[in-house]
Amino acid sequence: MHRQYLLNLLSQYHTDDSHESDMQARLTQFVEQESDCFKRQLLKGHITGSAWIVDQHYRQALLLHHAKLNRWLQPGGHSDGHWNTYEVALREAQEETGLTHLICAPEKIFDIDIHVIPANSKEPQHFHYDVRFLFQVDASNDLQANEESHDLKWFPLEKIQIEEQSIQRMIRKTYELQR
Repeated sequence: MHRQYLLNLLSQYHTDDSHESDMQARLTQFVEQESDCFKRQLLKGHITGSAWIVDQHYRQALLLHHAKLNRWLQPGGHSDGHWNTYEVALREAQEETGLTHLICAPEKIFDIDIHVIPANSKEPQHFHYDVRFLFQVDASNDLQANEESHDLKWFPLEKIQIEEQSIQRMIRKTYELQR
């Protein structure tokens, strides 16, 4: 079961974005071939789970200013051996934002991204195979940052000035949900 859950989600996921479609194929192949794909100790890369958190009207996204990377990003993190990537994304979202009433309906992949993590003093350069889920929450709920971020902030979608392709793709998908 430990890899089949994600393989099932990947087989049900459809995207019109050719770049993301290529990443979906690479991610599927990675999960099929690497029995330790959820373990951080797999030095060539590993599965991570992220949460794209929006308000109840799909007009704002919650981003955190990542302490190590010094960038605004969506909450997320390592699977640390756990095979249920949805639960990983939910856990990371709760830990990094303090939010407890996140709604994900239905439990399906919202976005896929594969990105390089530069080498550091503890790890060589490797890939994060990031599986992202969409969550909604009332934007008036109190936020509680943890030690992994400098700040948490709601951004109106039109004011997000992050050029990263995957962030722009998730913004575009969120706009489509407003219709």
